[in-house]
Amino acid sequence: MTALLSVSELAVLRGERLLFHGIEFALNAGDCLLIEGANGSGKTSLLRVVAGLMPPDSGEIRWRGNETRLEPQVFRAALAWHGHKSGLKQDLTLIENLRCEAALRPTRSLAPDDLLGPLALSALTELPLRVLSAGQQRRVALARLLMTDVPLWLLDEPFTNLDRAGHALVNDLVGRHLAQGGVCVMAAHRGVSADLPTARLSLS
Repeated sequence: MTALLSVSELAVLRGERLLFHGIEFALNAGDCLLIEGANGSGKTSLLRVVAGLMPPDSGEIRWRGNETRLEPQVFRAALAWHGHKSGLKQDLTLIENLRCEAALRPTRSLAPDDLLGPLALSALTELPLRVLSAGQQRRVALARLLMTDVPLWLLDEPFTNLDRAGHALVNDLVGRHLAQGGVCVMAAHRGVSADLPTARLSLS
């Protein structure tokens, strides 16, 4: 059976330093891969390469059996990127940010209470993002992720600035995505508890 997402012989150089090489994995519906490592180990670079945000120095990425570099738009339409930085507009309100997202890509039809209630954001909808705490802004970014109607989630340090309840929330949201046939690749520091059925890839 052809994997939904597969990576083979992936290598990336940064200057004269070899960040990683020989990276291989294959993921199907319901699979999650946790990329672990210390700061500077190449976690974010690997995730960015998979997302098509930077080219590898060697190797290939395939989506549904097809090389992503040959059909980049098809692949990008199938993924949602949740970066270390939120990418939210600070002078827009929570609702305005989510409306911008809805205008850019296919989104799920979710009632505001169903989307924002579990994220503890219902009382913050009319506030500009700049007045929210770092943790609250991370939750808004999660709301944007939940809106997307795509099979592949790429999450860079999704537990950053979240308390214990926030960690549990991320695990729950990813678990639901996997149960619905989604695929997830996330990068996190070693020792982060991802209470999910994950394969692990460690970068030194």
